[in-house]
Amino acid sequence: MTVESTAARKPRRSSGKRAGAKKPPAGQPELVQLLTPEGERVEHPEYSIDLTPDELRGLYRDMVLTRRFDAEATALQRQGELGLWASLLGQEAAQIGSGRALRDDDYVFPTYREHGVAWCRGVDPTNLLGMFRGVNHGGWDPNSNNFHLYTIVIGSQTLHATGYAMGVAKDGADSAVIAYFGDGASSQGDVAEAFTFSAVYNAPVVFFCQNNQWAISEPTERQTRVPLYQRAQGFGFPGVRVDGNDVLACLAVTRSALERARSGQGPTLVEAFTYRMGAHTTSDDPTKYRQDDERAAWEAKDPIQRLKAYLEKEGHADEAYFAALETESDALAKRVREAVRAMPDPDSMAMFENVYADGHALVDEERAQFAAYQASFAEEGN
Repeated sequence: MTVESTAARKPRRSSGKRAGAKKPPAGQPELVQLLTPEGERVEHPEYSIDLTPDELRGLYRDMVLTRRFDAEATALQRQGELGLWASLLGQEAAQIGSGRALRDDDYVFPTYREHGVAWCRGVDPTNLLGMFRGVNHGGWDPNSNNFHLYTIVIGSQTLHATGYAMGVAKDGADSAVIAYFGDGASSQGDVAEAFTFSAVYNAPVVFFCQNNQWAISEPTERQTRVPLYQRAQGFGFPGVRVDGNDVLACLAVTRSALERARSGQGPTLVEAFTYRMGAHTTSDDPTKYRQDDERAAWEAKDPIQRLKAYLEKEGHADEAYFAALETESDALAKRVREAVRAMPDPDSMAMFENVYADGHALVDEERAQFAAYQASFAEEGN
């Protein structure tokens, strides 16, 4: 089941030879795709998008810089500068495509992996790293960018988004809300409750599920017996599966779903079918539960390489452009490194504060034990 695009329009200009969308194999769910893994433009009967060369280069730049920032954050964690990092490697198209579909007055409820969406909302990348270093609880004002703080509790942000969207509707605003979550979170009761409330109250919310195939070490088939987007039917609103490695399709589908929400037609579930190229977080070892050939197959569908191939085929970007972008990405990485290393070390004793309003004997005992443990290292150094 797919949603109808209210943003569809005829192309303003020719952009190379375009084939029609291929029918999926019998028994396979439909996948909205506008750019093949080989970088060929195809059309879809319900979703159309026509972007200028500048806009296409902008999407490519967003993905490249987001990937570079993500790689730098992973390296900083390995160097002991961050306590943890959740990489988005491989999911750049899903995040940039959906992020660029948003209007300034739309509101975003992320998980802890939406670094690309944060980039689209104008959140400084260095602000994302304070929480993972343990020196703050987010580092940015959600109301400044309409981008909520990262949510660590799996699936709870879908309820927050639904409630916020219900409020938006009662206020009479024409803005929309989008909630991001993963395939693993789709098994949480919070998500089912959010679906129920959003459908019953016709809330202007888009549920954007990044199905990256693995909920830590659990494959998608352990989460559901049907394609995730089809779950929406049972709650009374439409769902659509989009190629999550196709930035153009993600942009078109999300734009349509957001417009549907703004026009009073209620929620939509978008399943971005993609792949987590790296570990779940830096504490995970994916070689323990998945095969190398699986990753290799998805590397051939790389979202950045397919858009680069299209830009080159159409003559929209040359070597000078790619070289300048590489220089810009190096500068971003350097700025991120310097910013993180300039941050204070986290206060290891802070975790004992505010556990109880009036204090607690057991917490006091644990604080004393931990302080003695830390002090022992200083004694050994002497």
